Amino acid sequence: MAIADDVSEGGALPGADAQAPVRWGPRQWLMLVVVCAAFSLDALDNIMVGIATPQIKDEFDMSTSAAQWIVSAYVLSFGGFLLLGGRMADLLGKRRVFLTGLAVLAVGSLAGGLATDGFMVIAGRLVMGIGAALTAPSALSIVVGGFPEGPQRNRAIGIYTACGAVGYSIGVVVGGALTQASWRWTFMLSVPVAVAALIGALVLVPKDPARGPGTRHYDAAGAVTVTAAMLLLVYGIVQAPTEGWFSVRTLAVLAVAALLLAAFTVIELRAPEPLLRLGLLRNKSLVGASLVAAAILGTYMSYQFIGSLYMQSYRGWSPLEMAFAFLPLGLMILTFAPRAGNWLGKTGLRRPVFGGMAAYAVAFLLFLRVGEHSSYWVMILPSMLLIGIGFPFAFTAANVQATQGVDESEQGLAAGILQTGYQVGAAVVLAVVTVRMGGEESSVARADLLNGYHQGTWVIVAIAAVTALAVPAAALVGRRRTGRTAPAAAGPAEHHAG
Repeated sequence: MAIADDVSEGGALPGADAQAPVRWGPRQWLMLVVVCAAFSLDALDNIMVGIATPQIKDEFDMSTSAAQWIVSAYVLSFGGFLLLGGRMADLLGKRRVFLTGLAVLAVGSLAGGLATDGFMVIAGRLVMGIGAALTAPSALSIVVGGFPEGPQRNRAIGIYTACGAVGYSIGVVVGGALTQASWRWTFMLSVPVAVAALIGALVLVPKDPARGPGTRHYDAAGAVTVTAAMLLLVYGIVQAPTEGWFSVRTLAVLAVAALLLAAFTVIELRAPEPLLRLGLLRNKSLVGASLVAAAILGTYMSYQFIGSLYMQSYRGWSPLEMAFAFLPLGLMILTFAPRAGNWLGKTGLRRPVFGGMAAYAVAFLLFLRVGEHSSYWVMILPSMLLIGIGFPFAFTAANVQATQGVDESEQGLAAGILQTGYQVGAAVVLAVVTVRMGGEESSVARADLLNGYHQGTWVIVAIAAVTALAVPAAALVGRRRTGRTAPAAAGPAEHHAG
């Protein structure tokens, strides 16, 4: 897991030498606020509607299998269209794709909020996911392109990822509070925010540079195959807990996804201007960051899923009570995330990822203590606080690592690969956790329910621990390889592959 191969032995990032303090003008700050608002919205939407799903299910008398698509539809379209959205940002212009994504997101949110049946809610969520797949990679590209590499970019990415991290945590609080009033507000809140961000982006985000005639060729075959492959891959993963991992349907869907990915590889090798330059996948920093991203969000979303079930279904807490239970986690992220970017320049990237994932592992271990009448302050709050410390450091480091050293013309695609790691990781880990937890809530004895929560938590403990240990292991392997291949007097190792 090549996280921070480009970091020197001293641990500092390139460009992190003593420099004048970072100072930005009002326009730079406002542009960052607009982009961060869109990123926060992607995260909020992912969480808020999940909190409201039981109420939507009851209002429209949906089956459990149908109701899970309220969440899965968003994950499906978001994860399925991310690579295409990232490459569109490179080819069509990041500002143009960002604006389009915000418009699509607003339309989908409005449709979901005004829905008169379950099908309309699911359709709205599909559209929202497509909008998020366009805004997420283009937003990160705008941030990376708007600030020079080094302390300024680290700080900007730190603030940007802070907003996403806060969205993922505060989404539980906001979702619980809005659901208490009406589930429709979990959709409708996104409409004015998306419209305001769109107007702000029209004014503040610089226009994309004019492109020459040689950049007008688009790899349509590659776009179709990779999007279809990602859609089928995510669909197979989210359906596996219901259908069975070794059912004919699941295996068939995953096999077709694999065949489409193979076809995509052949197409990209032959295309004059490929959608995905395969050499980019030899960039160890990008691939390593994407794997870490999968672990970060996969374990975090699974913890929220288990915690929400434990608090609401097992303990009988209201959505608002659960929202306040998660509030300290969001406050910790809000406190540490804006500072994480500045600290990266002093510590490098290995330490924040290792420390963040180690804090995750300890937090999940502590959560294993919960029982039928556990005290929130003694048994649950310590986990919340540790996650609130670990999340912003690992999350920010992964985003910095993924975009470092990538050419400007491929920043959107790199952001798309990273975001795919986040979304596919969330889908895969949650699917495995769900299988490990066992049957439907309504058909399982109370003691078995608690045991299921513990079994699911053991999965995320293992993933967090393995990810944390992989960071120093990868660094050690990298040093040994450098020692074997480089003369004693050689300079720093080459920063990036591909």
